[in-house]
Amino acid sequence: MGRSDTRARIQGAATVLFRRHGYSATGLKRIAAEADAPFGSIYHFFPGGKQQLAEDMIRTSGAEYGRMVLAVLDSAADPMESLVHAFEAAANDLAAADYADACPIGTVALEVASSDEVLRIATAEVFEEWVGTMARWFGRYVADPEAARSLAYSMVMMLEGAFMLSRAARDPEPLRVAGRSMAELLRTVLPRQSEG
Repeated sequence: MGRSDTRARIQGAATVLFRRHGYSATGLKRIAAEADAPFGSIYHFFPGGKQQLAEDMIRTSGAEYGRMVLAVLDSAADPMESLVHAFEAAANDLAAADYADACPIGTVALEVASSDEVLRIATAEVFEEWVGTMARWFGRYVADPEAARSLAYSMVMMLEGAFMLSRAARDPEPLRVAGRSMAELLRTVLPRQSEG
């Protein structure tokens, strides 16, 4: 196994542990053990230690998740059907993970918002990337850029809130409700734009 394999194992272990347990509850020794990597290799690849590893996880996982959501949205021609399908897929994935894996950055974002400026900025930037991506997607159907951006914010907020409710209740229904609500919200914007 090469250096890149060790780095990738460390990144993968950190992603799972931060996602499931949060930043504070995840120690570097546990990451090294889960990655089957020497403890010192974490500092070799991430000289900034835990904070740098968490920032890398936030940015890498956030970008991957954004691409995945967009791919799911692009899998159906009808935008309302796409929204329902995307939230349904999230509900199924969460239930299959026994409610342990939701948003790749949500757990850390809530935890570091007022305690770690570097990680707060990283999460804020990832959320802003998601909003931008979703605004462009909604822009295919909604001519008004402000309305498309508002829908994008609503989608990110509903997804994050639904993840939290579903994890707490150990029930996928909040995600399904959020998907239907997003489709309905888009439906209310589409007739207004054709009237204008």
